[in-house]
Amino acid sequence: MKKNSRLLIIVALSISVFIYGVFVGTYKIFPYEQLDYAKTISLNEKNDSDEKNIIYENDVNSLIHIKTVDDISKLRNNLIDFIWSGDDFPNSKLPDSIQTNISNSLYDNFTNLKRIDQINVMMEYDVNSISYLFVPESSNNKLIIYHQGHAGDFYKGKDTIQFFLEKNYAVLAFSMPLLGMNNQPILEIPNIGTIKLTSHEHLRFLESSQFSPIKFFVEPIAVSLNYLDENYDFSSYDMIGISGGGWTTTLYPAIDDRISQSYSIAGSVPIYLRSIPQNYGDYEQWLPELYKNANYLDLYIMNSYGDDRKFVQIFNKYDSCCFSGELYKSYENEIKESLSQLKKGQFDIYLDNTHKKHIISKFSLEKILDSISNNTRSKS
Repeated sequence: MKKNSRLLIIVALSISVFIYGVFVGTYKIFPYEQLDYAKTISLNEKNDSDEKNIIYENDVNSLIHIKTVDDISKLRNNLIDFIWSGDDFPNSKLPDSIQTNISNSLYDNFTNLKRIDQINVMMEYDVNSISYLFVPESSNNKLIIYHQGHAGDFYKGKDTIQFFLEKNYAVLAFSMPLLGMNNQPILEIPNIGTIKLTSHEHLRFLESSQFSPIKFFVEPIAVSLNYLDENYDFSSYDMIGISGGGWTTTLYPAIDDRISQSYSIAGSVPIYLRSIPQNYGDYEQWLPELYKNANYLDLYIMNSYGDDRKFVQIFNKYDSCCFSGELYKSYENEIKESLSQLKKGQFDIYLDNTHKKHIISKFSLEKILDSISNNTRSKS
């Protein structure tokens, strides 16, 4: 009897350990995808009940520094001065090299794809950027800039890239610094030692009064657009980003009004709404020196302002990563009211409740396409 009891205890413990391993993702057995989905739902429920994102009372209008068009110019100049450490926006800088008609088997099954060109940009500390220009067979002469987040290579966004190729858009795709095909240089840093840059948190060690690592996130886009300006005749540039790429889509159009419309999916909320860990974000989302120049509310207005310019945020209501729920309600009306006073530009927010993932869904893609298609602005 004692032997049987011990056996039952061992079996029960083994089953418990196994179930726990599956739940936390240690054991990926069939059907793991469904199990992971159930885990996501459970975690979301826990977050809803046990870890409420506390929204402290704020006078949102007092946090907005933009009251006039001159304020936008001033903040843009401040951002450029900070990002490029006193230098001007890189209007004339071009890529270090271009490789045309490259071969990459990952995209062999893409339709309406004429060729892929690779754009290479090298920056300080040997940090590089590798982007792909997907040129369609049948073209509407418009460009979509797609920016992937911390998930890694922009191949993760292949469904989004293919979606717009099929609609006859050219697509310029980027990964974030140190991710995807981008390198991870090994540096010797004074008083720190030799480290390999594998995380955006490492970029803190490169900061100085003469250099801001934030340029790694935005300069490749500026340089690539300079090349396109010289070699193509696209009628418009629009930008889409997911997660960290959504953050980049929040910052970049604020400093470059060549971007007509920008669509940030699960990309950012103001810092006063980030009281739970899943909403904290990485180095670039928190850097005080950056947001002292222009906070998120200011960036939203700067992205939106201009003739037929538009900035759209899309939030996944049940996002398994970050910025889930309806946090945007604390500032949406104030941003729209500010733009109304400025008399140019549009700001919108869409809530996607069609899934429980950290993705650009079919719903979001259709919303974006409809929004872009209704725009009349041409790149000057």
